[in-house]
Amino acid sequence: MKKHIKKITFASLIGLAVVVCVNFYVKKETGSLIYNSEKEIPTTNVGIIFGAGINGDQPSKYLKDRLDAGIRLYQSKKINKILLSGDNGSDEHDELTVMKTYCYQRGVDTTKIYIDYAGFDTFSTMKRAKTIFKIDKAILVSQQYHLNRAIYIGNKLGIQSLGYSANNGTYKGYNYVRFREYFSIFKSVIDVIRNREPHFSGTEISINGHSNYSKEDKR
Repeated sequence: MKKHIKKITFASLIGLAVVVCVNFYVKKETGSLIYNSEKEIPTTNVGIIFGAGINGDQPSKYLKDRLDAGIRLYQSKKINKILLSGDNGSDEHDELTVMKTYCYQRGVDTTKIYIDYAGFDTFSTMKRAKTIFKIDKAILVSQQYHLNRAIYIGNKLGIQSLGYSANNGTYKGYNYVRFREYFSIFKSVIDVIRNREPHFSGTEISINGHSNYSKEDKR
């Protein structure tokens, strides 16, 4: 029994060391690509805003800050178009309607808003941004803890990616999501290596073509 415990402990320590090393590598590769100031971040055609939960018909604190950050970039002409990506798997959890309505109500031209209705996770969002929306360069808008992973995936998939931090005040459960991110980063490296496909593909909606803002154009 003791031998089995020792083996399990040793294997766990090796696994943990691998996770830590992978995180160190990803953060080293992407850390300099994260910006906290809209004045300093280079102008880019497209900003990608990731879904982050809703409360009824209102965005969560995480999502509101991401949307506000993306809208600031749009208003300051740092980006010209916005891709909203999230989960609307059911009428009870329709992130995209909340997100696009929030942007519209704050003055974003709907012809500049593109909708990815199948961005169920970060890898799917970035993969679909490349294959469906034909995006080659983008500013990724999210909280600081999430940006290393998003940028890493984007760059590996052929999207020249920069990150813009949406952090604003404190967040419920932030320490937990930061801890969980260690394992999410490790999984993202595996996803890149095996070239995972998103759950849904869909019809091409070029970012240089007409917006698919209308919900009837769901993909």
